[in-house]
Formats: sequence, structure tokens, C-alpha cells
Amino acid sequence: GHGVMPSIVCSVGEVLDMGFVLAREKVTSTFKVQNTSTLTLQYSIRLDSLSPTRHKDQQRIPSFITSSLQRTEFVGTQNYNGLSVFSVFPIEGEIVAGKSQDFIVTFSPDHESLYYSDRLKVVLFGKELAHVIHLKGAARDHPMFVEGGIPLDVPIESLAVTPPVPWQGAGKGVYLIHICLELQEPPVKSILLVLEYMDREDSPVPAVTELKVGAIQTAQFASKKSTEFSFDGLPLLRQKGFSVEPAKGAVEPGQVKRLGVSWVPPA
Repeated sequence: GHGVMPSIVCSVGEVLDMGFVLAREKVTSTFKVQNTSTLTLQYSIRLDSLSPTRHKDQQRIPSFITSSLQRTEFVGTQNYNGLSVFSVFPIEGEIVAGKSQDFIVTFSPDHESLYYSDRLKVVLFGKELAHVIHLKGAARDHPMFVEGGIPLDVPIESLAVTPPVPWQGAGKGVYLIHICLELQEPPVKSILLVLEYMDREDSPVPAVTELKVGAIQTAQFASKKSTEFSFDGLPLLRQKGFSVEPAKGAVEPGQVKRLGVSWVPPA
């Protein structure tokens, strides 16, 4: 007899990022698995969010309140409606030697969150783990979004819906930048940017960070070619040594534009 090792090649590496999608809409992505061995492979697709041991695995202190800053949870935000955020088709079957199989991943979030995630496993013959893909995605309530800075939330959210806390005001050394988006009812959210300036007498180098302004490609706003954005209160910010480039512009659907924020403290 001949001992043969089953082997596959997957068109996706360790991470499949589904990007941004409008909440309560869905987007699909396809990856391919090729059978590079000389025997027919029986496969099955498993998601960590549907694992029978998931509840047991969750009974530990979350990493964001322990000394470890590294995320160890692969299953992130889940839908309020109880349905799976990520789904895969087909989930089982056979791949003949030398042939390949296409798999369709569907991302369908039902509320806004940046932390939708799951882990997909390709298992051969019901026991051999052949490939692992970390699924990621984000959902927004509006087609335009701003992101950047230090996260003000945690990567694991509860199922309780809590209203946003209004910003009470700026303290010493804290300055507010208002970003005006072309939305009917723009949500008011806070983004924390931290700029650390190192004083060099010979050649001052400004502290820099960046913001991202993006627009989601969605069927609801298919006729809209671009969305404009601008910053409010820039003259006051310049007096404090801040500058934003570009100060205004437009983003196309499906595009993300990076904006540079720099700071040189005045004398």
C-alpha cells in the first residue's frame, strides 16, 4: 500500500477582511480551495461561533481588563437577531484530486460595530485541520464614516444597547475638532487623537497622526458619486499649533482617504 498525505492550497491566507458594510445589508466574498494531493478529500467547514464548546470557551476574563493587551478572542460581535454574522456555502463535500472548490462567505451584520469577527476552519475527513481563516468585518449605520486614534470602546461588546455618552467639554491640553460630513442626520461621536511632541531645539519635528474618512459602497446610495467632508474650527486649531491636511475633500463610494493631523505647540 501507499501512505498519502492530504494537502490543499487556499486562495486566502490567514485573514479575510470583508471591509465596511452598511448595517442590515450584506456582502459576499469568495475563496478557493484546491486539492493538491492524489486522493479525493472529504471536507467540512466549521465556524468558531457555531462551536458546541463556545460557551465553555467564553468563561474567562476578557483580555482587555487583564494585563494582556493582545486579543485572544476570535469570535467578536454577534448579531442582535441571533443569526450568524458570517455564513459559508457549501459547508461539506468532496474535492477530487487536482480539482478545486469555491466557497462563498456572506457577511450580514444587523447593527453598527467595528468588531465583527469569527474563525473559519477547513477540516479534512472530520478530524484533520487543514486551514484556518480569521474572518473580520465592520458595519456602520451611515454610508460615510470616520475612524482613527485610540479606541474608546472595548473589542467585546455586550448585547445591551447603550446610548452614546455626550462629550462634556475639553480640559487643559485637550482640543476638539469637528468634522462635518454630508449626512442628513450625522451621528455625534468622539475620536481621541494623541499627539506626543518631542522638543528639539535645532529642528522642530511636528507630532503626526492620521484620520481616515471613508464611504461605503451600498445599493441604497448607488446614484451618489461622491460625498464631501470638511473640518470646522480650523482657525482656532491653528492658533494651538494643529494642522489638518487636506482640510476638505470628497470620497468616492468604496474609497478610504487618509488625512494627516500634525501638531507643533506654540511658544
